[in-house]
Amino acid sequence: MEKQILEEQKIDNQYDVVVIGAGNGGLTAAAKLAKEGAKVLLLEQHNLPGGFATSFVRGRFEFEASLHELADYGPKSDKGGIRKLFEDQFHLDAEFIRIPEAYKLILTDPKYKMNITLPFGLEKYIDAIEKEVPGSRESITKFFELAKEIRAAFRYIASTHGKPDQGVLMKEYTNFLKTAAYSAKEVEDALGIPEDARKILNAYWCYLGLPMSRINFTLFASMVLVYITKGAYIPRYRSHGYTAAFDTKIREYGGDIFYNTKTEKILVKNRQVVGIETSKGDKITTSHIICNASPTLAYNQLIFPKSEVPEFAYKEVNARIQGLTGFCVFLGLDATVEELGLREYSYFIMDDMDTEAVYESWKKLEAPRGQATVVINNAIPDCSPPGTTMMYITTLFHPDAWKEVKPQDYVEVKNKIAEKLIDHFEEATGAPVKDHIEEIEIATPETYARYTGTYKGIIYGYEPESWDSLVPRLMSMGKDQYIIGLRFAGGFGRRAHGYSSSMSDGYTVALLTLQDIKKEVNQIYE
Repeated sequence: MEKQILEEQKIDNQYDVVVIGAGNGGLTAAAKLAKEGAKVLLLEQHNLPGGFATSFVRGRFEFEASLHELADYGPKSDKGGIRKLFEDQFHLDAEFIRIPEAYKLILTDPKYKMNITLPFGLEKYIDAIEKEVPGSRESITKFFELAKEIRAAFRYIASTHGKPDQGVLMKEYTNFLKTAAYSAKEVEDALGIPEDARKILNAYWCYLGLPMSRINFTLFASMVLVYITKGAYIPRYRSHGYTAAFDTKIREYGGDIFYNTKTEKILVKNRQVVGIETSKGDKITTSHIICNASPTLAYNQLIFPKSEVPEFAYKEVNARIQGLTGFCVFLGLDATVEELGLREYSYFIMDDMDTEAVYESWKKLEAPRGQATVVINNAIPDCSPPGTTMMYITTLFHPDAWKEVKPQDYVEVKNKIAEKLIDHFEEATGAPVKDHIEEIEIATPETYARYTGTYKGIIYGYEPESWDSLVPRLMSMGKDQYIIGLRFAGGFGRRAHGYSSSMSDGYTVALLTLQDIKKEVNQIYE
């Protein structure tokens, strides 16, 4: 039946915009374009929407594929940007649940031992750090004051579509300009934040995938501020619940979506998009493409003919550093969280907070020195059958760490790493996880590469160092379109990786594309 449906697939040969990839960025872009009346086609190589934002079933359990928590969502009384998109812009039929605490940080090295749970809410968060590290309040408060100015500056830059008035920036956002070129470590040094307080404050660093000496301060501070002030949320029915809701809305708005359809070529003539060609041989005419895949993939594999890719586009993507890939152990346990003694939702468990050393450990084919683990039932008690618990242990790897693994050794290697990660969690928390495993699934870089097509299974975008972080990316808005009509959305976009960032980026790119279409229409009637 499925084969017959695919053979009967019919695609109109002309669209205002074609969106390649139904990941977070692609779904948001397609929804906005369709809502505004553009004739939109969304193409996805998989048979489901979402990309990494999806779920899968093993036995009695439906596991979330990658999402730990969604930031910039916020409560109804103080909506974040993503909640405004979901509820006010698209009216999505998707329920989200607030997670109970910010995170629990456990450092296991006896020399640096620490075990602390951090609450949401800025004052409560600062109070908790001050209680653990007396005398840290003033410097931590200064950190967040800077973060507030940075958020305000980002809102201003976004409102100008990347063309801010330099006078306004210098007058109203002085500290934003002063810190924009520095790493988080450099600014924390300047603020005089005590070492133990930094260990707590910097726990969320792994979600950007760079050591503190390389994470851009503006990006890190903005992320931490939003997370602590707005709280964090997860979809009641896993990510597939809201990605399916996006599918419904796009169709309601008049957009077309075709799954099991891979884009083989982006057709370009005289440095301008003229159409695409799919894996099924469909040739579609369009002047605008939003690509949810990376610029690296697009320039090296999709653009046809290759001679249409400007040399500078190659130089830009080659200068960037590909981000990290993931390793996740999905566990369905036949015991409750009470029986396991697990009271928190989010656990950061590391030997210590030497972020340089932990980052280097991700380059080796061994159990890394740190993990980020979530226990879903502590946010959604009935997310699994009565008497059970679902948890995900996640760590990171440099993509090349797995390149020497031979096919015959693959299962043994991944099982050993998974076992050591479970051991690390048990030692840190005392929870008897191994005694209660009913279902276990292990996702490696190979898994992510196979299901999403990302290069070496990369789950993050380009590494957001200071020269290639939010500020330069936003400031280059409008100047980074090397092929007319081709724009990019998602984790490799201007706002860097992450669910919220990818969706915000998709929305922004849709607005820019709508502006382009409007200009073209105006030129016709002039």
